[in-house]
Amino acid sequence: MNHEYYMHRCLELAEKGLGNTSPNPLVGAIIVHKEKIIGEGYHQKYGGPHAEVNAIHSVEDKSLLKDSKIYVSLEPCSHFGKTPPCANLIIESEIAEVIICNKDPHTKVAGKGIEFLKKNGVKVSCGTLEKEGEWINRRFFKFHRTQLPYVILKWAQTKNGLMDKTRVENDTGVNWITQPETKTIVHKWRAQEDAILVGANTVINDSPVLDVRHASGKNPVRLVIDPNNKIPDNHEFWNLKIPSVVFSKSKRVINSHTEFSLLRDNEDISSQVLKLLACRNIISVIIEGGKATLESFINNRLWDEARILTGKNNWDNGLVSPQVSGYTTEDFKLNTDQIRIITREIRI
Repeated sequence: MNHEYYMHRCLELAEKGLGNTSPNPLVGAIIVHKEKIIGEGYHQKYGGPHAEVNAIHSVEDKSLLKDSKIYVSLEPCSHFGKTPPCANLIIESEIAEVIICNKDPHTKVAGKGIEFLKKNGVKVSCGTLEKEGEWINRRFFKFHRTQLPYVILKWAQTKNGLMDKTRVENDTGVNWITQPETKTIVHKWRAQEDAILVGANTVINDSPVLDVRHASGKNPVRLVIDPNNKIPDNHEFWNLKIPSVVFSKSKRVINSHTEFSLLRDNEDISSQVLKLLACRNIISVIIEGGKATLESFINNRLWDEARILTGKNNWDNGLVSPQVSGYTTEDFKLNTDQIRIITREIRI
C-alpha cells in the first residue's frame, strides 16, 4: 500500500465532521501497523478531541504504536487550545513516523507542529494528496489565508433561466421552481455551513425560515442585509427563535435572539458583511438571496462557489437569473432537477 491509499481514508474520515467542527478544520487520522490499519478517528465536534487523539485511543493494543505510522489530513497542532496539543500525544505514544496531507494555515500552527515533531525525533513528510486535502478544507483555508469567509451562492432557476416571476406591488409568496424533494439536499447544504444570508426583499416576499428542517444537523446563523430597515417589526420572520444577525445602517430592538450589526455609508455592503462575519469567526456562508443580493457578491468577485438548481419548466416571463463564469466541479440530476456546482477558481 502507498501513502495515497491511506491518505484517501483520512480524507474520507475528515468529511464526516462537515457541519460540526467549524471554526476548526475537518481532520481525519489513521494508525497503520505493518500495512494494516489498526486505528482511525476524525475530529467530530468543535471543542472535542482531535482526529489524532481519537485514532490513537481507538488502537486496542497500544504496544503496537511504537512500530506504527500515523497518517493525518492536517498538520498536528503543538499548542494548547480547547484541547491539549496532538503533537505531544504522538510523541508520548512513541509513534515514529507521521505522514501529513496539508500544512495548517492557522498562524498558531503553520509549520510549528511539524517542527516540534521533527525536533523530538519523529520522521515527518507532508504533501500527500495536498490538493484533495485543500478542497475538503476549502472553507478553513480560505478563511485563514484571506481573513474572509468562504462564500457559496445558491439559487434556483427555470429551464429558460428565470429565478422569479414578475411581481407587482404587495405580490408575496414563493414561486417554486424545483421539486419538493430537492429541499432535502438544500437543507443538507445549509447544515454544513456556519451561516445563511438573504436580502430584505427575500424576507418580505418569501418569508423564508432558513433552517434545516428537511435534513439533520444544526441551523446556520440567519443573516439578513436590510440597510434601511424595510422588514416590518411584526413580520413573521422574527417569530422563530433562531439566532439572527441583521446588517443595517441603524439599530432597532426586535427580540432577544436578533442582533443588529451596523453598516457604514462609505463602503460596499457585500465587502462589509464579509469582514463583519470574519470578526465573528464565521468561516463559511451560503447566500440564498434574490438577484440583487447575489449579484452584489458576484460583481465584487466575493464568491467562491455557486450551486445552481435548474427545474424542468419554462416560464413565459420573469426575473432573469444571475450569471457566473467559472469551473464546473459537479453536474448531476436529482429527479427532474439539474444541479450544477461551479467554483470561481479552478480546482486542480
